[in-house]
Amino acid sequence: MNDAAILLVDDEQSILELLQTVLRKEGYTNIDMVITGEAAIAACEAKTYDLIVLDVLLPGRSGVEICPFLRQTTDAPILFLTARESDFDKLTGFAVGGDDYITKPFNPLEVVARIRSHLRRYLAARHQAQDSAAVSDLSSTKTKTVYDYGHFQVDEAAGELRVGQSPVACPALVFQLLLFLCKNPNRIFSKSELYECVWGEEALHDDNTVMVHIHRIRERIEPDPSNPIFIVNVRGLGYKLVQPERRGSDRL
Repeated sequence: MNDAAILLVDDEQSILELLQTVLRKEGYTNIDMVITGEAAIAACEAKTYDLIVLDVLLPGRSGVEICPFLRQTTDAPILFLTARESDFDKLTGFAVGGDDYITKPFNPLEVVARIRSHLRRYLAARHQAQDSAAVSDLSSTKTKTVYDYGHFQVDEAAGELRVGQSPVACPALVFQLLLFLCKNPNRIFSKSELYECVWGEEALHDDNTVMVHIHRIRERIEPDPSNPIFIVNVRGLGYKLVQPERRGSDRL
């Protein structure tokens, strides 16, 4: 049976029971359910979850309001569940830390498929980070590889991001994407290329996963995330990480 820990947050008991039933049929048994945002925050403080399904329209504080608080304790994928489907609502959900957006009414099998996909990526990245850390610990003579961009540094061996010489918390997949870009500076990658190189899967559809993770990197490394100077968009082509000595000519 799959032992991934999943938290379901919705004020509709029927939806909680439906999701719990289909998840159990797929082998997921470590499932907790709460009906308010406050209960979700308390649950994440008391237990480590591998994925969270979060309703937007909750009594009291909404899912969008509590998501930043959840991000203080977990880097697990957060899938928003809501009746709202405008682009503005979706972008708001991504901006506060969400990883996916599922609209009601929904097909339970589609929800389970997305949960399985996000869990596979997240757990694989976490295991890769743990394995890298273990190799680093065992090899005391290993030469450190540090990518220094002045304002920030990425220490590959330590699995650490420093901004202004201070360590900055960085979820596994966010770190892996940043590290990949550091290893390939000034090279343009499309979203599908980044997805395939970092997540290790074919990008069958654009689910905004790369865009969300680029946003999270910018929040950490850019002096002004709304006007990025390190990770820039090349219109119609993709993203690139600009080396310090070339930022002035490459800035978009």
